[in-house]
Amino acid sequence: MTKAICLKVAGLSKRFGGLAANNDIHFSVEEGEIVSVIGPNGAGKSTLFNCVTGFYKPDSGNVFFYGKDITRMRSDKVCNLGIARTFQIVEVISDMTVLENVTTGALLRFHRIKPAMEKAGEILTFTGLYEKRAFLGTELTIADKKRLEVSMALATRPRLLMLDESMAGLTKVELREMLDLIRKIRNEGMTLIIVEHVMEAVMQISDRVVVLNSGKKIMEGTPKEVCSDREVIQAYLGEKYCAIIK
Repeated sequence: MTKAICLKVAGLSKRFGGLAANNDIHFSVEEGEIVSVIGPNGAGKSTLFNCVTGFYKPDSGNVFFYGKDITRMRSDKVCNLGIARTFQIVEVISDMTVLENVTTGALLRFHRIKPAMEKAGEILTFTGLYEKRAFLGTELTIADKKRLEVSMALATRPRLLMLDESMAGLTKVELREMLDLIRKIRNEGMTLIIVEHVMEAVMQISDRVVVLNSGKKIMEGTPKEVCSDREVIQAYLGEKYCAIIK
């Protein structure tokens, strides 16, 4: 049975002055997939996220979400349609409690505080933060802040969740816990796109991998195919890494 195309990026380009941060990028994501976007620093990964989610307006190309053209839609409208994201630098409201942070996300769908707070409690139970619901954002570890940011995104009830380096800086135990959470989210039927530098995580979790370098897509395939591609090895992974995972 053919799966629906959740997201389609067609010829997307974004320039900043003379720099082509994204240059004619094409790829699609099927419903229920986990697709990772990798590449060296400056490859254009976060710019791509910003273009998809309405924070930047592409100079050319189109973005389609379940067939609807969302290319120049405002970020709040994109979120309302069902795309939620996290950020490379964690964004939580430091002077609000964990429960209040997640309630702000739930208010997108629930327009009264009580049902929004009830939904926030359900999300925190799902993500393992319920026992810390009364903590302030400032009192959390970096791992818990990342988990909170994921919780805030989930509270908007997305169909597509986009994670921007949600595993960066975690210990091995914290990384394993985040991978378990991502698998739980996918098992709920959600589609995920992940930008990540932690390659051990990317190779474990991804159905497919899109590789960017200098703003261009240089490869797309399964994790095994990507690790066998000479251009990807030279541009990003390195011979030593590929020897380890083989």
